[in-house]
Amino acid sequence: MKALDLSIWAVTATLVFGFAMHATAQDSPTNRTIVVSLPDRKLALVEDGQVKKIYTVAVGKPSSPSPVGTFKIERRVANPVYQHDGKTVQPGPGNPVGTRWMGLSISGYGIHGTNEPRSIGRAASHGCIRMAKGDLEELYGLVAVGDRVELIGRRNDETADLFGPAAPAVAQPQPEALAQTAPTPEPAPAKPDLPLPTVSASGSR
Repeated sequence: MKALDLSIWAVTATLVFGFAMHATAQDSPTNRTIVVSLPDRKLALVEDGQVKKIYTVAVGKPSSPSPVGTFKIERRVANPVYQHDGKTVQPGPGNPVGTRWMGLSISGYGIHGTNEPRSIGRAASHGCIRMAKGDLEELYGLVAVGDRVELIGRRNDETADLFGPAAPAVAQPQPEALAQTAPTPEPAPAKPDLPLPTVSASGSR
């Protein structure tokens, strides 16, 4: 009888331990990192060492470059309100930061959308990382506050592994040849870029 009691206790303990391990595995946070290669203008979502998604993004232009370093997502806002210099833009097609805002642990910078979709894939922003609407909303649903964000300014082994070899440079025509083949265009009027945003929530987080 004593041996039977011990056997039942051992089975019960094994089951409890198994359930505890299963619950711990489910509750353990995913090791998630967003890697942005500024020269490649690409963003990779990496989970537990595996690449889940790669997106084309816009990065800071030379006059307002994106910051380089390791940061975290500090804030997530769905349908943000854009505010700057006394001007407020409500959620909608004209909102400069699009439908989602993921603020980084460096003041004023984040990953967001844009009302200028043609800027995606270019060095065109005021320093933030811009994404196309569908890509942005997908990424927003896959990440959380506290996730690591690496903004990398030069190609290295990590970016080569994630995004492949650098695209070949496009040969530029010599100034003499250019002058002979095409008239000099009139310079386009300067267009002011967006200032760094202040974003407040409107709707769900």
